[in-house]
Amino acid sequence: MEYVGENSFIKDNLSKFEAIMSQGNGYMGVRASTEETYTNEKRNTFVAGTFNRFDDEVTELPNVPDVTAIDIKLNGYSLDLTTGITKNYSRKLNVKTGELIRNFKWISPNGDEFSFSFSRVISKERQHIILQQVTIQPLTNGAEVKVQSGINGQVTNTGVQHFTEGEMRLYDNMYLQMTPSTIESNVDFAITSTHKFLQNNKEIDLDTQVVMKRRKIYLDYFLKLDRNECITIEKYSSIHTSRDNDKKVQGKIELAHFALDEMKTLVNMSFDELKAESVTAWNELIWDNVPITIDSDNGFDQLAINFALYHLHVMTPAHDNRMNIGAKGLSGEGYKGHTFWDTEIFLLPYFIYTHPDIAKSLLEYRYHGLEGARQKAKDGNFEGAQFPWEAAWITDGETTPYFGSADVITGERSKILTGLIEHHVTSDVVIGIIQYFQATGDQTFMDEKGYQIILEAAMFWNSRLEYNEEKDRFEINNVIGPDEYKEHVNNNAYTNYTAHWSLGVALDVIETLRNKNKELYDELDKLIDINTLEFNIKSNIDRVFLPQSRNKVIPQDDTYLDLKDIDLSKYKSQNFVGGLFNDYNPEQVNQIQVTKQADVLLLIYLFENLLEEEEKVASWNYYEQRTLHDSSLSLAIHSILAADLKEKNKAYNFFVKAAEIDLGPNMKSSDEGIHAGSLGALWQTIIFGFGGVRALDGNLRIEPNLPKEWNKLEFYLYWQGQKLHLQINHDKLEITNETNSKKVDFVHNKEVYSVDGSLTVKL
Repeated sequence: MEYVGENSFIKDNLSKFEAIMSQGNGYMGVRASTEETYTNEKRNTFVAGTFNRFDDEVTELPNVPDVTAIDIKLNGYSLDLTTGITKNYSRKLNVKTGELIRNFKWISPNGDEFSFSFSRVISKERQHIILQQVTIQPLTNGAEVKVQSGINGQVTNTGVQHFTEGEMRLYDNMYLQMTPSTIESNVDFAITSTHKFLQNNKEIDLDTQVVMKRRKIYLDYFLKLDRNECITIEKYSSIHTSRDNDKKVQGKIELAHFALDEMKTLVNMSFDELKAESVTAWNELIWDNVPITIDSDNGFDQLAINFALYHLHVMTPAHDNRMNIGAKGLSGEGYKGHTFWDTEIFLLPYFIYTHPDIAKSLLEYRYHGLEGARQKAKDGNFEGAQFPWEAAWITDGETTPYFGSADVITGERSKILTGLIEHHVTSDVVIGIIQYFQATGDQTFMDEKGYQIILEAAMFWNSRLEYNEEKDRFEINNVIGPDEYKEHVNNNAYTNYTAHWSLGVALDVIETLRNKNKELYDELDKLIDINTLEFNIKSNIDRVFLPQSRNKVIPQDDTYLDLKDIDLSKYKSQNFVGGLFNDYNPEQVNQIQVTKQADVLLLIYLFENLLEEEEKVASWNYYEQRTLHDSSLSLAIHSILAADLKEKNKAYNFFVKAAEIDLGPNMKSSDEGIHAGSLGALWQTIIFGFGGVRALDGNLRIEPNLPKEWNKLEFYLYWQGQKLHLQINHDKLEITNETNSKKVDFVHNKEVYSVDGSLTVKL
């Protein structure tokens, strides 16, 4: 299964399909807006890492001048599917090749019928290139055709203009170029487009007229077609910036010349040649390298994971470790392109086990962000490095907006508190580092970057602890945990346990460095004063309060288990999120036993050996019925934990619901962009949940939990430099070490197995 698409044009559904069929290559992302324009479209193009700040607002990824619009007028009527009659409409994205295809027949208001076909490719091989192809054929009469196409800098981020107008110019009567710059961050852009017109596979020349308007440059082309005569338009565009790390140019003029020279070379290649290059790159990256195959009676599950794998690479700036993944990827303006804990907890594991080089790059982003993290800690009167809840450019520090939606009771804008008191992200970064190191054994990364991050994070946590003299213990008060419906709580279990764990990891790091790398120890000691840090941690760590179970249930925080219980069935059955806030404001929700997303249950999943089995089951039963899954990050985690607890039916049902967040029938779920973290968590559901793969204390464990709906699951993963091929059915696990340069040990059913070729284990 490789196609996501629609079979009818419905204007009200534009945003949904623009997002889920968005394209990109990690350098840029382009929303799947149609070539013709509509009033309610969201025409977005984003280039990773080009953040800009408008006025006193927080920084965001700017919407880049658009090159994808191609306005077509036929016998005086503009192509507009809200007028006339549309027949045989099909628009689909091939998630395996990255090609967006659209076909239909259109009868204009005067009765003339035309056939259209469209193809769009964002090259995976050449990260700066956008390719478009349009074929037009009049079916009933001849046609006078006017094509208007170029570069439109009038686009905004929901009304905010981030760019200067820049220079606009036409070269050689065929190359259009615009060179704007972001207003605050001074990122220079060179945006270049050119066109080819072909009949019978031969390029033809057309009459043209160049038009320059405010922030807009385009060419008008004029031609006549006989009945059944085809014309093919090919548009090649490129985007380059002064922040690119794949070229060395000085200044905007040299950047513009570089882009123009590239385009002059590019036009010598055909659309099909350039598309084939991109397809090959996609195959080498995923489909011929680390595909996942699900043998089941339905095709949706396979499509869901193919869709997830595609978008995981569309959204990830693997080319530059100064950049990271936005919560909406590069598919929409939601969350302003900012990076959250989503990366380490929900997205990073996919890359750790399939593309460890990309995982390393994502973690290096956190290293480069230490300056901003130190400033955030300092602003809160803490020590060390406190990683921001929302991160953008590496030096920005905290970029969480100040205000959100309206309070249903007061009518005022609600203040967003996550950037102020949701502190567990600093532990999440450490979790990501340890998971990466356990799976890869990359000692160089730890020596150069990982150890320092861990120690500076420990400095923060040690300074964040609050001593309760009455109870003779250290607490972490006034926080938001993963459950963002509980604000200003004390001793959130996830926060306390992961902070305590992070402090313990720091002690292990100090001991390792002292015994095995004294030179690095001395180097870091100059930055951190390791002796003082070690003394402080050892003085405090055993008195950090770790919430203990009540009736086998781990309390989410100090007060959760004593809050008011209400009937949540109304909200759990709603097919939209946030319905609770139609009846209650945040202060009221704070007093109710209701959870937005996995919190205690996420802790149980990430630290499997933390609790006894009875506590896991009791906590699962308690929190699952109180969780509304109003975050896209929740369903997949519940699926994994249900699989761990052998609740296979529940696990599969949660998996399907998680997959339907973007691919389901809700036409408004993805308006602001796809749900990046959820797609990474979907991979975890399959590999960690149903595949039963887990790294426990540095050891690989494989305990499959295949749902009855699946006959077989096949996938690949990397462990300690070895590429493993796993095939699982209900009776056996077959594992092959394809690298086979050293044996791999893993645990199954408490027994240790070694594979240095192929091995079959009965289930």
